[in-house]
Amino acid sequence: MTPVLQASPLDPLLAPLYVLLDLWSAFLFLLWDLTGLGLLQYQFLHRAILVGLCIGVMAPLIGTFLVHRQLALIGDALAHTAFAGVAVGLFLNAVIDLGVSPYLTAVVVAMLAALLIEVISETTDAYNDVSMAIVLSTGFALGTTLISINAGGLAVGINQYLFGNLSTVSPENAAILLVLFAVIVGTVALTRNQLLYVTFDETAAEVSGIPVTWYNRVMVMLTALVVVGAMQIMGVILVAAMLVVPVAGAAQISGSFNGSLLVSIVLAELAVLLGIGVAYYAGATAGGVIVLVAVAIYVLAVVAGKVQTALGDDEAPTLGAIDAGEEPTSD
Repeated sequence: MTPVLQASPLDPLLAPLYVLLDLWSAFLFLLWDLTGLGLLQYQFLHRAILVGLCIGVMAPLIGTFLVHRQLALIGDALAHTAFAGVAVGLFLNAVIDLGVSPYLTAVVVAMLAALLIEVISETTDAYNDVSMAIVLSTGFALGTTLISINAGGLAVGINQYLFGNLSTVSPENAAILLVLFAVIVGTVALTRNQLLYVTFDETAAEVSGIPVTWYNRVMVMLTALVVVGAMQIMGVILVAAMLVVPVAGAAQISGSFNGSLLVSIVLAELAVLLGIGVAYYAGATAGGVIVLVAVAIYVLAVVAGKVQTALGDDEAPTLGAIDAGEEPTSD
């Protein structure tokens, strides 16, 4: 088992995943021997690369639904509440020595915030952006308040949560991310048709008997899980970019929902791998580099879409015009 610096109550449950992380490291050590790539010689980077690869799937998988529902900014709101969850975890560990990963408390707080966004919209008839703004400001205010109360113990290491840090992806946090990855991918696979129907025609979905409110809540909770997972290397400030930028780039060169989803995952994986590599060799913050690479890829996708149009192919698709494919059915 990969050694953990501090014992955690979750270690017995996560033990099989620690074994998986060891196997992953063994594979990357083998690649290091074959290729000589310097970044493959460090085990903490093995975990960061694995987390990045998972983010490259999770973020576009959920982001594609969000962008088509015009909820692109919900990632920012949940990232700031996830920051509050991290602050809660750090505060409890400092005060009562709880010994729980701050990312675990971030999962709980972010999911509660996701539900709160939906509840505010449903009960007050407020627009989604109003409920998101309320939750965002409340979450960040809570986080900064907890940090200020115990500034000596919390403020020193808080930058890693704001901007992300490759070197702080612990075995426990990587294992938690793998669990989140399985939950997100599995849930989308099981509810894809219903989520599609609700995304493109909410009224018709409700008439057909699909519980729209329930699926709306499922989507925001999945978004919360993605945000917390990506926060490890992206940081609170930049995490929302991975939900939006690859999806926007894919929309420029793909005309179907399924095609856009697959292309957005490819673009996100490119951004993550290139970003981690550049950040390692340049000594830069990985989150910022990954976003810059993603934006550069988006620009290239826009150019490719314009060239495609100029050459007389079908007009480059827009986000609102992407074909959803087959019509989903209710359970």
